[in-house]
Amino acid sequence: MTGTPPTALRPQHPNPRSLRELAGEFDLVVRGDLDGLEVTGVALSSRAVQPGDLYVGVPGRNAHGADYAADAAARGAVAVLTDADGAERAATAGLPVLVVDDARAALGAVAAWIHGTAENPATLFGVTGTNGKTSVVYLLDGILRQLGVVSGLTSTAERRIGDEAVVSSLTTPEASELHALLARAAELGASAFGIEVSAQALSRHRVDGLVFDVVGFTNLSHDHLDDYASMDEYFAAKLALFQPDRARRGVVTVDSEWGRRLAAESGIPVTTLTTRPDVDAEWRMTVGEELAASTSFVLEGPAGRLETSVPIVGWYMAANAALAIVMLVEAGYAFDEIAAALDRDGGIRAYIPGRAERISGEQGPLVYVDYGHSPDAFLQTLGAIRRFTPGRLVMVFGADGDRDTTKRAEMGAIAARGADALVITDFHPRWEDPAAIRAALIAGAREAVPDREIHEVADPRAAFRTALALVGEGDAILYAGPGHEDYHEVKGEKIPYSARDDARAALRDAGWPA
Repeated sequence: MTGTPPTALRPQHPNPRSLRELAGEFDLVVRGDLDGLEVTGVALSSRAVQPGDLYVGVPGRNAHGADYAADAAARGAVAVLTDADGAERAATAGLPVLVVDDARAALGAVAAWIHGTAENPATLFGVTGTNGKTSVVYLLDGILRQLGVVSGLTSTAERRIGDEAVVSSLTTPEASELHALLARAAELGASAFGIEVSAQALSRHRVDGLVFDVVGFTNLSHDHLDDYASMDEYFAAKLALFQPDRARRGVVTVDSEWGRRLAAESGIPVTTLTTRPDVDAEWRMTVGEELAASTSFVLEGPAGRLETSVPIVGWYMAANAALAIVMLVEAGYAFDEIAAALDRDGGIRAYIPGRAERISGEQGPLVYVDYGHSPDAFLQTLGAIRRFTPGRLVMVFGADGDRDTTKRAEMGAIAARGADALVITDFHPRWEDPAAIRAALIAGAREAVPDREIHEVADPRAAFRTALALVGEGDAILYAGPGHEDYHEVKGEKIPYSARDDARAALRDAGWPA
């Protein structure tokens, strides 16, 4: 298929499985001879095929994956799994073809069978919600490490097992990659694994073949309405994770009506968590001191009370940490042992790439680079930084092209209300007109605060330097959108660009430490 997939973590010592047994297990129609053939992996992209793989051809936006069966064969695929249309397309590749009604829907179960995922003893954690998924996954991993547990994670930023990591593409990997990742985790002795679960992952079968031990819900706010027709439909996609075929237990943050509704409609036992004094829940997080480099909090619930801190700005990061702790307790980790480990280490030890990540040094303006690109993410991060910024707060941001257009005006409005000056720039315009995207953000900002200071600077490098020229000691900059990413996507081309590296370079050029 077109494009180069991300490097994946795969088992180095796979257990070969009989293709004939696979066909029998899933009642597949077979075209060709399977005698003596064994399969050791599964790939959804022909470019990702390794010798011994089953290549899965599914219909795409511009082509059918089965059209690339010959390429898969040349790379070592032993057979093709596809639908009836794909079987005709793959007929000349010289490989046996296994036929199923919907290859994508079958992929998770097939990949789980090939990699033996059901026999993996690791505790599986899944985290969903609009904002905070990545943070909770990293906080789970950080606390587990403090407990001496070998753990792994997959997030928007990376796939990681212990110290072995690769950069991510999709928020949640395709099922073929995910099951291979879990098989590699088993080889490395990981006894726990955290998975960031997007709504799209649930709708598009990416976590099929898994049953999570504990799933967590952070929040739900305006996003992805290009994929879902309404907030109710978006909510339903998240609710699917809280059903017996997906998970055994859940932890739900019930600060919002969406959270309370999810707790009420969940098909599995759930434990509730809140940060609000006016909401009833089994666990309660109370935020303490909010500083430029950390946030302290108290967590109280049926298992006891602990006071600790997270090394990241914002009350919402404390809420994410509380959710991670309660998920660990629900999975059977002793609350007292968690509290003792955090007390021993002076708080939670976790690094979350590109999430309210402080780039600046001890002198000069505070500078944070964040991945947030939704109205609620803007609101929470701006509010958090404002609490300890005595001077001006300047925000640099743009909006995704070819994505949900309905949130742009609200993003502009929230930015205008929360910051003293805005620098609006390009952020992955993709195939859209970048000037039109900027205009929509500016219009939203102008309507909310007509006299707000706004600078329109198309180039992200120049935009950050414009913001830096507006601030000094006691001021702060929030650069929202790029987060951990290392590219800028324009008309199908991913141009190398790291907001974190660029911000550090600009600070040094201006004479400030980074």
